[in-house]
Amino acid sequence: MTEIQRALIVILILATVFFAFSQRIAGLISDPNDLARRRNIGLILTLVVFLSANFWIYSLAVVVTITYTSRRESNPAALYLFLLLVIPVGFIPLPGIGSINYFFNFSNARLLALIVLFPAYISLRKKSDTVPFGRTWADKMFAAYLLLTVVLNMREDNLTDNMRVDFCLVLDIFLPYYVFSRSLKNMQSFRDAILSVELVIMVIALLSVFEASKSWLLYSEVSKALALTPGSGYLGRDGILRAIVTTGQAISLGYLMAIGVGLYLFIQRFIVSKFIRRAGFALIAAGLIAPLSRGPWLGVVVLTVIYFLMGPKSMRNLIRLALGAVLALSLVSALPGGERIINLLPFIGTTESGNLTYRQQLFTNATIVIQRNPWFGSIDYMKTPEMEEMRQGEGIIDIVNSYIQVALDAGLVGLSLFVGFFALIVSGIYRAMRSIHDKNSDEYLLGRVLLSTQLAILFMIFTVSSNFVVSIIYWPVAGLGMGYMLMVRKNVVQKQKGLASHESTYS
Repeated sequence: MTEIQRALIVILILATVFFAFSQRIAGLISDPNDLARRRNIGLILTLVVFLSANFWIYSLAVVVTITYTSRRESNPAALYLFLLLVIPVGFIPLPGIGSINYFFNFSNARLLALIVLFPAYISLRKKSDTVPFGRTWADKMFAAYLLLTVVLNMREDNLTDNMRVDFCLVLDIFLPYYVFSRSLKNMQSFRDAILSVELVIMVIALLSVFEASKSWLLYSEVSKALALTPGSGYLGRDGILRAIVTTGQAISLGYLMAIGVGLYLFIQRFIVSKFIRRAGFALIAAGLIAPLSRGPWLGVVVLTVIYFLMGPKSMRNLIRLALGAVLALSLVSALPGGERIINLLPFIGTTESGNLTYRQQLFTNATIVIQRNPWFGSIDYMKTPEMEEMRQGEGIIDIVNSYIQVALDAGLVGLSLFVGFFALIVSGIYRAMRSIHDKNSDEYLLGRVLLSTQLAILFMIFTVSSNFVVSIIYWPVAGLGMGYMLMVRKNVVQKQKGLASHESTYS
């Protein structure tokens, strides 16, 4: 039996056991038929990709299964999230014809954008209750950032390459943001979408714990067989394998788990059993630990603090959280091997402390490069002496800071548009929350979760480049924030009209 076959058996057993256990609970939150259909599609596609070890056969299976079931799918955003990480994140060239060597770099996310999100985009544009794109300030900032990116791509002389990049911007950024911001129009659609991604995150968390405990990357061989752009591969920290699963890098997995922690704070309200609620949280927490990525751990701290600040009895809960953290650190340090655990913690520990030095040096050197082309960046910044100095032993220059990456590519103008867009999303969520009178409502809780998760993402991308799963996730999450704003605004208007109608009846 090959390693790919053995990995398939492990994945199917763990995933099937999880779905069997969670089926009844999840079915109380969302339509059980929708959940069962998405689960079956995910398992079928997993079988196809492992048994064929061919990306194009897998792509054909995606087209066939989604086309066959599309009429029964009421929430394309939920389906997109559920299938996004079925296979490892990575790219493969789409072969061209004639003098064209290849059309563009293809991936599972881009395949799903074409098959799931694009039809949803066409459908949404035809609906009278869909808010047209560009009506909000966040939409305008988003459009300005995309337009600037398109214009700056023209610095390359190759027209074909420019067209490739522009087309991929639509698939990677515009379609996810638009569909997520316009298709989720009520609380049930939000519950369905968030539950879908949360179920996937929990399965990945289970697989990540297996990878770390068995020192075996389950998707490593199938990723090679698919000829996808490779991720980080086998990497350890303090003698422990850092899990990856399908996310491409250990830090990307930690980033995904941190988002899972945030979204679970919403889903857990609908789980009656206290034991199951805690078990679900423990599973995601274990998935957060498995990649041994410290940036996402800090991200969860930021997320938790903001979440409590936005809720009732905020100071009391924050004091309890701080005391609990101090007590936990004291207990861990007293346990056998506790010093090893403490050394893994950010700022406190000493394991691989050189990573912090690298980030500091990257910031210093990148600042020098940005100052040469401050407004719109440059296309050859990687060839500068300052960036060459950052080349690591693997022969790569790892720009482990998404803000620096944007500034190098698009200058301070591009960085301002990028940050400005997310700032408008955050402020819009906060304003929408303030318009809700019932602070214990599901609607207000959703705002707390989206606000804290979005701010945690903005913190975490300071420690990681927007590669692999990072940017694939933060554009849809921003779309969720915009969708929340539009939903709350619509509900407020409807309530005002209802009150006006009631008053006119009795006047």
